[in-house]
Amino acid sequence: MTNAVNTEAQEIDAHALHAIAQYKNFSDLAGKVVFITGAGSGIGRAMADAFAVNGAHLALLDINADLLAQVQRELHATFPQIDVMTFVASITDDVAVAQAVDAAQQHFGCIDVLLNNAGISANRPTLELAPADWRRAIDINLNGVFYCAQAAGRHMVQQGSGVILNTASMYGTVAAPERAAYCASKAAVVMLTKVMAVEWAPAGLRVNALAPGYVQTALVDELVRTGRMDLDALVKRTPARRLGQPHEIATLALFLASGSAAYINGQAIVADGGWSAYSYI
Repeated sequence: MTNAVNTEAQEIDAHALHAIAQYKNFSDLAGKVVFITGAGSGIGRAMADAFAVNGAHLALLDINADLLAQVQRELHATFPQIDVMTFVASITDDVAVAQAVDAAQQHFGCIDVLLNNAGISANRPTLELAPADWRRAIDINLNGVFYCAQAAGRHMVQQGSGVILNTASMYGTVAAPERAAYCASKAAVVMLTKVMAVEWAPAGLRVNALAPGYVQTALVDELVRTGRMDLDALVKRTPARRLGQPHEIATLALFLASGSAAYINGQAIVADGGWSAYSYI
């Protein structure tokens, strides 16, 4: 089953850029400056591809230097017309985050969009959840999102415009067992998004949250391969009868960052194939 899943993922990845380029053209994003965290892989990498297709300049941050360098090389080769900066840092380091955002603003002259994407999963029975694991989930999934949004928001408020998209989760809107740290951190991201949205809207900013369901990434493939995730059960439980794909979340980000979503603010947009709407277990 795993081999079939990986083959399908490769086929979808091979056509992802073509689909975005052919059918998802957001011309008003051309020339915009987009700062993306967690850009080395998964949804963050798909976001980088999607915005590059539409002509945006990119500032990419990730904790993995090798992945980040590979992404930069591939983007430069595929999209020579755009400028790509990279920063190696943890979003839990508020000083490093502020320095990266400041450097991007000085280089480009502005930051138009923040895709606040970096985060981790956390799946453990609540009675077995170690304090260190709880703190790590909160530090990355919540504190890191706050540091990045605050750093970008300071520049955006001064320039009088900007879009921030915080990556939450469907598990920030519905509960699930053995995910206390994850659900709590992602629910906090949703509320943080709403506070920032109402506070910064008068300054010309929009702040929304992406709330994906199960998305097929390298991490999910590895969990399936090692038997830590039951893919058949997940697919059966999802009304769409499949997992989401990174480029589908990236396309949602394109829409929310574009002028087409100019009146959408303070919302958590769930993209989960109907998972959270379906109450049957």
